[in-house]
Amino acid sequence: MRDFLPKPLKPKDADVSALLHLGIYQLLHTRIPDHAAIGATVEAANGLKRPWAKGLVNGVLRNLQRRLPELPNWQDLPNHPQWLSDALRQAWPEDWQAVMAANDQRPPFTVRVNRAKANRDAYLAELGRHDIAAAPCAFVPDGITLQQAIPVAELPGFNAAVVSVQDEAAQLAAGLLQLAPGLRVLDACCAPGGKTCHALECEHSLSEMVALDVEAARMGRVEENLQRLGLTATLKVADATQPAAWWDGQFFDRILLDAPCSATGVIRRHPDVKLLRRANDIDKLAALQQQLLAALWPTLKPGGLLVYATCSVLPQENEESVAAFVAQHGDAEHTPIAADWGHARPFGRQLLPRDGGHDGFYYALLRKR
Repeated sequence: MRDFLPKPLKPKDADVSALLHLGIYQLLHTRIPDHAAIGATVEAANGLKRPWAKGLVNGVLRNLQRRLPELPNWQDLPNHPQWLSDALRQAWPEDWQAVMAANDQRPPFTVRVNRAKANRDAYLAELGRHDIAAAPCAFVPDGITLQQAIPVAELPGFNAAVVSVQDEAAQLAAGLLQLAPGLRVLDACCAPGGKTCHALECEHSLSEMVALDVEAARMGRVEENLQRLGLTATLKVADATQPAAWWDGQFFDRILLDAPCSATGVIRRHPDVKLLRRANDIDKLAALQQQLLAALWPTLKPGGLLVYATCSVLPQENEESVAAFVAQHGDAEHTPIAADWGHARPFGRQLLPRDGGHDGFYYALLRKR
């Protein structure tokens, strides 16, 4: 889009930038007649209360329309912000183009079978009886990917707690926690609760599952998921970086920290990340991740295990963040993950988004000496 603007838009005009992207998408990727796409996009500037933007939007879109015959490879026009494409190229020199291509695809519709209610083979057969095409996930025992997305209410057994919607990469967390009866577990930054519920489905005999999140509204989603599945957890609305406000002094045997991140591994589910995320956000997020690790580490029992996770594909938030923490904490021992998924890194394993497969995700295991 930068090539068609007379000068870059200011940060305060992010809504106009988003509107331009919508117009460009309609011109390039839909069957909407060009005049209709341009006219509707121009009029939408009024809805933004930015009448000055009408002329800009009209000029940019008509310029693109005129120049399309000169751009036979317009499908290859950059569709990621420059800072992000540069970061992906640097981090993944052999995979960055595949990552960007996967980011532009429709995300797969993946479900998790509740092993307390059914097994995967039986549920696949049930889907077949309903003429729903599906296949088992490659890397998780409870995952199934449907050929086409359907409303959750139409999933056989959804209301009976047989199945939940969850990406394959996110389903890896429960196994990495190495759960066993009697353990006390903390799911920090837990909303919307998919990993909380999966852990409880995998191990019903935990001494306690504490689900913590800073946003009360999002905690409502956690409670809804627990109720639908008939599961129980201790819910706490609090800031994980301030354990004095919520921790009762009893150590946790396991901690899952699904840390706030850039979400660069799930862009196909949240394409607004391309528009809203900025390069300087990564430093801020990496600092927050260090704060969370440092705050939660004292609540972990000696010998306990912390699973660090993000839905980012940027090393600064992942392996570099874990490496920095281990270097600063002598009692933190990195445990390599032996698996057939993702890329082994000096610290942890990195999954990159796959077309038709799992999202981009990162996991690392830290054991307390």
